[in-house]
Amino acid sequence: MIVEEGFLNKLRQHFNLNLYEVRIWTALLSRGVATAGELSDIGDVPRSRTYDILESLEKKGFVVMKLGKPIKYLAVEPTEVVERVKKSIKKESDSNIQKLKELSTTDVLAELSNLHKQGIEFVEPTDLSGSIKGRHNIYTQLETMVSNADKSVTIVTTAKGLPRKAEALSHLFGKLSKKGVSIRIAAPKDENNTTHFEELSKVADIKHMSGMDARFVIVDGKEVLFMVTDDKEIHPSYDVGVWIKAPFFAKALENMSNSHWDAAPIN
Repeated sequence: MIVEEGFLNKLRQHFNLNLYEVRIWTALLSRGVATAGELSDIGDVPRSRTYDILESLEKKGFVVMKLGKPIKYLAVEPTEVVERVKKSIKKESDSNIQKLKELSTTDVLAELSNLHKQGIEFVEPTDLSGSIKGRHNIYTQLETMVSNADKSVTIVTTAKGLPRKAEALSHLFGKLSKKGVSIRIAAPKDENNTTHFEELSKVADIKHMSGMDARFVIVDGKEVLFMVTDDKEIHPSYDVGVWIKAPFFAKALENMSNSHWDAAPIN
């Protein structure tokens, strides 16, 4: 094979192709035009699979089949392939979104909700918890929690964590504020997050608090998401959060947070 495996793996990730597809495609790119047999030899792909692979690549817009005998294939210019893939992804995404929208108008979603409610009745409170790895996953869970808030959201975070919370949750705070949800944010204030303090103060109560070196979020005094690592020392992919839905614990932690809040001076 004329192309390094590392490069082929990158192509697989970016273009959502399997190994044989990227081998045939890059082989064709290196020749411009070629027969299936030639591509099989260059790409080190079994000849019995080559025609199926070329048919797949043709449907995806990567190659064009030339008329004539023997049948030959022409490589589509890579920048055009990128545009075609973008359009295909968008079309598929729009189609899937539309299917999900239509689902909400059917009895399927109602049935799923009923199943979930029935199942929750048999769940012990200690089972409503979980470990979440990776900052992206943590913030996905955090966004879900906050978006479902009915009464209150309490956030305690670090100076570095405040800009992340602002970026991930600001679009929700405005909606929650209009619903009458109380939003309190406590974090150390420094020269790097002053702007975020100002922006968040428009939709939430926010205070500079340097005495609480922690990262956690409490929603409605019922569920908590707290991070167990120091964000100054951990890589985002190794960040770990613990989610627990336990009103007794959540309320106790919220009361402790409120005590610190009341004792802290106004900014």
